[in-house]
Amino acid sequence: MELVKDISGCGIAGYINTDGERISGKDIVDAITLMRDRGNGLGAGFAAYGIYPDFKEFYALHIMYDDEIARKNTEEYLERKVHIEQHGGMPTRPIKKKRPMFFVYFVQPREQSTKAESEEFRLEEADEFIFKLVMFINENIDGAFVISSGRNMGVFKGVGFPDEIANFFRVDEYKAFCWTAHNRFPTNTPGWWGGAHPFSLLGFSVVHNGEISSYGANKRYLEMFGYKCTQKTDTEVVAYLLDLLVRKHNLPLNIVAKIFAPPLWSEIELMDEEEKELYKTLRMVYGGAMLNGPFSIIVGFKGGMFGLNDRIKLRPLVVAKKGSSVYMASEESAIRFVARDLDEIYMPKAGEPVIAMLTDEAYEKVYGSKERSYV
Repeated sequence: MELVKDISGCGIAGYINTDGERISGKDIVDAITLMRDRGNGLGAGFAAYGIYPDFKEFYALHIMYDDEIARKNTEEYLERKVHIEQHGGMPTRPIKKKRPMFFVYFVQPREQSTKAESEEFRLEEADEFIFKLVMFINENIDGAFVISSGRNMGVFKGVGFPDEIANFFRVDEYKAFCWTAHNRFPTNTPGWWGGAHPFSLLGFSVVHNGEISSYGANKRYLEMFGYKCTQKTDTEVVAYLLDLLVRKHNLPLNIVAKIFAPPLWSEIELMDEEEKELYKTLRMVYGGAMLNGPFSIIVGFKGGMFGLNDRIKLRPLVVAKKGSSVYMASEESAIRFVARDLDEIYMPKAGEPVIAMLTDEAYEKVYGSKERSYV
């Protein structure tokens, strides 16, 4: 009898050092590459936090272009909207396959040319300005996609296996205090450079194993708040929902977890009155943000890392700790391959969030501010 392994979808991995110590991308590449059979070469990627210490006050826009026309149109738009401190092609190694162009821009919002526009944009926070900038480019400029837009972080992704994407983007040459990675096995969405994981907006980045079957409902909900889902993959809604719930609605991540993966109604009815009231309120107010379907996600954000399973745990997630380091992955073997003598290793329960945060001292060192912000 032939034994066939159930690959159970994509592979995800994440690492954070809560003391803010930056390490090269070698370990995260090794961890995700060990789970090679969870992908098929149609997508892989990495998110890294703390990689631009010399430009930590600027938004780092990683932009993918299909051609020179898209680049020209985007740069003309950026010159009108933002101050560009520095920009250029992202460091890459030669590959044989056809691929888009990748550029990085370190920017800050600036006042617009007319008085009315200037007054309008002065009233908005910089994060909201960059959010609208990203939505406009992705929706309106053909052949241009902003793949990450946070401060002191960046996303590197494309079509290929993880080791191929890491080699192409020279991931080993970057140092970060937090890394996430993805190995994609596309099911009902196309495998293309912009559709690879992580998906990112401002400081949030998401890698996802599974399928968001509530994509249509989530997309319609997000559109009410000005979000444009243009990248042809269900995971995109998770990144945008995080931005909406945390940045705009100021909800803590433990509450976001209850919105994304709430208990079944039959379970809620058995809770004590206070807990029952909380879940009923969240379901009524944020029903459009609930994620249906099998999923495990690892989220990078400004100052931390967040992991979550769906409410009946249809996709695997393993968590481990060693000193000030926290690891998450689809498989235990991926963690043990890069970290020996672990202090703790376990599988979180369905819908149970795992949140690892930088210490206050590390946050101030990395971001130059004592005031914490998720984005």
